[in-house]
Amino acid sequence: MTLPQELDASRSLLDHLVMDLEGKPLGRVDDIELEAVDGKPPAITALLLGPLALGPRLGGRLGTWWVAVGRRLRQDASAEPPRVPFVAVTELRPGEVRIGLLRSEHEPRLMTWTRDKVIKPIPGSGGAA
Repeated sequence: MTLPQELDASRSLLDHLVMDLEGKPLGRVDDIELEAVDGKPPAITALLLGPLALGPRLGGRLGTWWVAVGRRLRQDASAEPPRVPFVAVTELRPGEVRIGLLRSEHEPRLMTWTRDKVIKPIPGSGGAA
């Protein structure tokens, strides 16, 4: 599928669910990264996921708090949100963005930690404790 040359990012991308190659959710598009090229409209270079991308969009005290919580939950010291290169986008569907990558390659650490430390130990969750 070919993606449109022009699109309304707020309607076609922001807050849409990101699905990997296997149809597993990766997260939501919390912000986008743009690159300005001389004399041309800005081009989307990446989809940004997680609290470090959403916080600045929220703004104010709530946004600042959201970013602080996101940083505390990260295992690395990077101040950058997880990013999915826009070239990995294969399809835009209503409410979701399909990418040509596997979740295991880009899964946010908080999601992995929650699954391994909180969900798997629960009896009947399907995970061996």
